Amino acid sequence: MADDKPHTPIAPGDHRAYMQYAITRARLSPPGPNKFCVGAVLVDADKNEILSTGFSLEYPRDRPGDPGTTHAEQCCLIKLAERHHLPDDRVAEVLPPNTVLYTTMEPCNERLSGNRTCVDRIVALKSQIKTVYVGISEPDTFIKDNSGRKVLESSGVQFVKINDGLQQELMEVSMAGH
Repeated sequence: MADDKPHTPIAPGDHRAYMQYAITRARLSPPGPNKFCVGAVLVDADKNEILSTGFSLEYPRDRPGDPGTTHAEQCCLIKLAERHHLPDDRVAEVLPPNTVLYTTMEPCNERLSGNRTCVDRIVALKSQIKTVYVGISEPDTFIKDNSGRKVLESSGVQFVKINDGLQQELMEVSMAGH
């Protein structure tokens, strides 16, 4: 799997820099006309430490127990669980209480592949993941009217959209291969 540590430290609370780092992860995703290239970074906000990163299709389709493609947020959680020799469903045991997630695109609330949605994964971890920083909303390309933001917020997870002039780059990276 790709290296989870940035080459230069990111200052605490520098949400733009964390989003830019998530973009570097998204660029690792293989482009394709039937998917988005998304990157995600899981951070211990109290220690300003990157816990894990992920990108779309980082894990192959034939991973045992995986019915379909892997999304960036899912890959972050899988990698963290594996690092601690835990099954994916026990990752909460190793997540710090003030974990934040940076993702280049709004987490999915519907999956066509048969996998559990990223929103469901985050909501299940809302005692640890209290804030999700998002680059762009999910376009209506595959799923019409993604309600990820609404579900997260109604579950008590803060949804913060990063509006720091990265939207054009985020769209270009996300739509690679379209």
